[in-house]
Amino acid sequence: MSTIADFTDWLAPARRRAAVDTALVWAPLVLVLATLGFALGEAPAAIAALVGGSLSLAWAARQAADRLDRHWLVRRLNARETALEDSAALVFAAGDLAPMERLQVERIAARVAAIDPASLADAWSQRRIAIAWAMGLAAIAAILVWQARADTPPPLAPVAPGTAAAPGEPRLTGQRVRIVPPAYTGLPPRYADSLDIRAPQGSRIEWTFGFDPQPRAAAIQLVGGQAIPLARGAEGWGGALRLDIPSLYRVTAEGMRAQQPAYRLEPIADEPPQVRVIEPASGLATMTAGQRSWRVVFEAADDYAVDSLARVTITTAIGEGENVRFSERSQSVTGTGDPRRRRFTIDLPLAPYGLQPGSDLVVQLTVVDTRSPGPQAVRGPGVILRFPPPKPTEVAGLDMMAKQQMPAYFRSQRQVIIDTEALIRQRRSLSADEFMVRSDTIGVDQRLLRLRYGQFMGMEAEETPKPPLPVSDKDDAAPAEPEHHDGDGHDHGTAPESPVFGSLGNVLADYGHTHDESEAATLLDPDTRALLKLALDAMWEAEVNLRTGKPEAALPFENKALDYIKRIQQATRIYLPRVGTQIPPVDMTRRMTGKREGIVGRGAELTPFAIEDAVPATAWRALASPGAIDLVGLDRWVRSNAARLRDPLAVLAAIDGLRSAPGSRAAREKLRAQLWSVLTRPPAQVRRRPDGGDMGRRYTGALR
Repeated sequence: MSTIADFTDWLAPARRRAAVDTALVWAPLVLVLATLGFALGEAPAAIAALVGGSLSLAWAARQAADRLDRHWLVRRLNARETALEDSAALVFAAGDLAPMERLQVERIAARVAAIDPASLADAWSQRRIAIAWAMGLAAIAAILVWQARADTPPPLAPVAPGTAAAPGEPRLTGQRVRIVPPAYTGLPPRYADSLDIRAPQGSRIEWTFGFDPQPRAAAIQLVGGQAIPLARGAEGWGGALRLDIPSLYRVTAEGMRAQQPAYRLEPIADEPPQVRVIEPASGLATMTAGQRSWRVVFEAADDYAVDSLARVTITTAIGEGENVRFSERSQSVTGTGDPRRRRFTIDLPLAPYGLQPGSDLVVQLTVVDTRSPGPQAVRGPGVILRFPPPKPTEVAGLDMMAKQQMPAYFRSQRQVIIDTEALIRQRRSLSADEFMVRSDTIGVDQRLLRLRYGQFMGMEAEETPKPPLPVSDKDDAAPAEPEHHDGDGHDHGTAPESPVFGSLGNVLADYGHTHDESEAATLLDPDTRALLKLALDAMWEAEVNLRTGKPEAALPFENKALDYIKRIQQATRIYLPRVGTQIPPVDMTRRMTGKREGIVGRGAELTPFAIEDAVPATAWRALASPGAIDLVGLDRWVRSNAARLRDPLAVLAAIDGLRSAPGSRAAREKLRAQLWSVLTRPPAQVRRRPDGGDMGRRYTGALR
């Protein structure tokens, strides 16, 4: 009886009862979870709860059975039978016994054999099982009742009295509106309180109406659109529509003579995701010595959900000036957290990017939402990791160090474009003051770059030129103009001779130097100078818009300036010979004849202003006086330009009100007020200059 087989046979009945008892206690909880999943309409969740709960229940039963081992059996036998003399452990010993121990086993073996193994099992947990099943059945019953009530639609709500109906004419007595949002929103179906509906775009709108008396046919009439017929059912007349565009509708029935009130159908558009940078704290980070990796954390928020998979774009800019080499690569990154507000963490190893002193590493995140169909993709703001250039060496014998020069890459036209695009993308995340400061800073960079290129056109400063300083003060005073010397690229001419008292001489040659003479300019050919002039003009326009906080308007001019600069870089520098003035020859046959034909240009003519979209302006002017209005064309214009209107349904309602009452002055004024906000603003008018009175008119008449 000391074998392992005997030991397991004695434990088998007790282990079976312990496993079954545990399963009976916890089985109601598994059934409640599965029932709740089915009640919520989530079949996969219910199946997962049933399978997961069953596996957990089997694991708990196994654990309860495994707790009954050899030690438990010995303790149970010794506690139950005193005749075993606390020697049950000798009977079920696994090893060899001593002679005295074998004598003891022989004495109590018969007593052990007389015991039934099933009698050693624990009693059933009857109270726990009863309570668990009672509570489980009650919970299941409550879930079923709740589901039955949830699936049962509410009764038809009474409708506020509208237009008076004649005896025997059908009138609307009850309504119920059910809104089923698109699946990607994750919103449950709901019932609306009124017939004015505002729901997510793409929702399914289900109506149920009650009439008294019952009409032979009923429909939902979209104002200016189709009619949706209603089908009669057990509870009333029902119909459905997918909500895609804003519109007005009426509930009509056969036999209704009075016009019914119009109700609103207003879709809520899905907003694109919003991306902001969490780490680092600023958009420009400096690479530290020995840094091998860089962590960037973005946060994306959406009104419904953000896709967990995003795309990160990594751009490297290596080089200086306009000769910057750009390379771009991208990789996928997975977000964590709430679907409406996910966080994306990117840990970048810096070694593979080959950064050099003065180079930049730009990281941007592109996220999409879960809208179906057509998810919206948004590229977030970029963060820059800059490899700082080496510090300049100290100059011996001076009280201050040499000025650290800002990288030429930052002052390039291409960098101005990059900074402007980044500012435009970050507009929503910046306050108005911060946005204005950053735009003005970029405008200052554009101004410095314009002045640097303007030197080639003889444009060294924008301030008013100052008179030359006296000879005795030149050593102590700061020069008003940049210092010039031989070999700086300018033609300073020969040294002036000794001045003669009373002779003006060449003052410009004595105290300055020329830039725009044929020999002293930058020796660029006319085509190249024309391109440079166009580039400077574009830079000026970009600077004006940047300094006034309009980076969107500045961006086209910045791109034009960059295009002109690249074309100038490809131009050939030539030296122009000295040429004289070439005057066209005089036509001796016309001299002293007074004939002016062919030599007087035509005066400038003002082009009349033409409104590209004159439909609302024409209607607005026509509404000021009684008369017919093209309401059909105006209705069509409003529907095609709904994005331009703050409340297109209010304009449609005003059009419908005027259509119902063409002679109503109040309806015309209401529609006219709605159209005022969408009229095209006329341009500034050109003021006619004074004609000089009677004398001026006689003079101009004589000239003609």
